[in-house]
Amino acid sequence: CALSCAPAMIMCMTSRSWWRLAVVAAAITIVSAPWGLSQPWLVAVFKPMATMAIMAHAWGRGHDMPGARRGVLLGLTLSLVGDIALLWSSGFLIGLVAFLLAHLTYLSVFAKAAPLFARRAPFVAYALVGSAVLMGLWPGVPAGLRLPVLAYVFCLCLMAAQAAVVWLRAAPGRERRRAAGLALGAACFVASDALLAINRFAVP
Repeated sequence: CALSCAPAMIMCMTSRSWWRLAVVAAAITIVSAPWGLSQPWLVAVFKPMATMAIMAHAWGRGHDMPGARRGVLLGLTLSLVGDIALLWSSGFLIGLVAFLLAHLTYLSVFAKAAPLFARRAPFVAYALVGSAVLMGLWPGVPAGLRLPVLAYVFCLCLMAAQAAVVWLRAAPGRERRRAAGLALGAACFVASDALLAINRFAVP
């Protein structure tokens, strides 16, 4: 009976419910990472689950902006591919490329919401952050991965900076609050990737 009711339950879940599931799954993923409980099987289950929940949340939103909605869903799909690929050490490069393409997709969406480089400060700030991360990682990055890692950090910081531009140029009120969430999410993406990269390349 539970199995037969599952599709109906999924259809009835609200956008807010999917978002709550994403937050819980992301929290379990963070706690289960090598710097926490170090339980790879929990990461393997809940990291893709968090991304899929975010996809379900996004699916029910943005119908008034079909172009942006398609771009975000494509970026999330690429992120899911990256999440799954990174569950295996042999899939690192595939995951890196998938996330790089995801960030470029997000960047194209953000560039339509606000002119690219419309504010310089976010790009200067993220350039400094990206440079600091690369300086810390560089000695431990294998020669064959240095160009892909450099390209990834560049695209990641570019995307996050443009998300901040969207926030800074948003009109006060609901639009500004939504844009603030966007900028915060991008900043969290940079912080999360920096921690993962440090764990992979800088920690003995």
